[in-house]
Amino acid sequence: MSTFERYLSLWIALAMVAGIALGSAAPGLVNAIAAAEVASVNLVVAILIWAMVYPMMVGVDPSSLRDVVKQPKGLAITLIVNWLIKPFTMAALGVLFFEVVFAKLIAPEDAQQYLAGLILLGAAPCTAMVFVWSQLTRGDESYTLLQVSVNDVVMVFAFAPIVAFLLGVTDIVVPWETLVLSVVLFVVLPFLAGFLTRKKLGSEARIDAFQARVKPWSVIGLIATVVILFGLQGQVILDRPQVIALIAVPILLQSYGIFALAYGAAYALKVPHRIAAPCALIGTSNFFELAVAVAISLFGLNSGAALATVVGVLVEVPVMLSLVAFANRTRERFAPVSETMAEMPSANRPGT
Repeated sequence: MSTFERYLSLWIALAMVAGIALGSAAPGLVNAIAAAEVASVNLVVAILIWAMVYPMMVGVDPSSLRDVVKQPKGLAITLIVNWLIKPFTMAALGVLFFEVVFAKLIAPEDAQQYLAGLILLGAAPCTAMVFVWSQLTRGDESYTLLQVSVNDVVMVFAFAPIVAFLLGVTDIVVPWETLVLSVVLFVVLPFLAGFLTRKKLGSEARIDAFQARVKPWSVIGLIATVVILFGLQGQVILDRPQVIALIAVPILLQSYGIFALAYGAAYALKVPHRIAAPCALIGTSNFFELAVAVAISLFGLNSGAALATVVGVLVEVPVMLSLVAFANRTRERFAPVSETMAEMPSANRPGT
């Protein structure tokens, strides 16, 4: 890692401060960025995320996609954690903190709104940023793409029923334009761009050299994204710091708990680290564009539910970076490469 990448957590912390300062010093600029939105997807943030995702997609070998299904354990862990565990533990933590632990600090009607926002976050696994976390942990590009793609398919059928069940409502309307636009922007287009780039570059050596050249721009895009996200919500953070902190508590516990569960299961099942790290990180991060869009449509732009989903956005980047660092430090605890290569598709083995 370069010196710049080694101190990424410091740059992210400075970016958070810079974003809040930007929101206070240049509200007109921040409002202009906020207005550049289509179907609840901010186009400025979308461009930056696309830039972050593209370098990893260059590493996806289309010919290896048919082989990744030969390693079902990582995919099974992701699906079980995302759809059978995560939504319900998020709801349980919300009830525990907003109706019991913080009951004297939060009005009952606000507590129900915050709980609804957490449920929406818990039922929406990540589509875009997980490619960045996978890249930072040297994850298997093809397998990560498979996991995200399968999750998106499941989301089409499972998101609305799970949210309706946990919220106790029957009129959940999935914002299909948000879901479709996000998948196209963050999965389909980067994959096609990566495929065309691979085809043009030709050899693996040239592909590796190209990825090395563009990787720093991916990290710069991450930092710029943090500045914008915190800039968009800077005034909310300054006006309601106590509420932000209270909402963040169950989100933090959920994030670290879900990661520990998925990562521990992958370790117990002897899943290679290149698959184990991304499969745990997918379950930990959230599809915040979808969660925010549904919260606004159900409860309104200035609702507590919308605020809770926004807190999820703000918490995610520093939390995920800490988990990326942990995954990288514990890489050697997984089976040695010599033991896992036999289980890996030949196209994804180091040096092939």
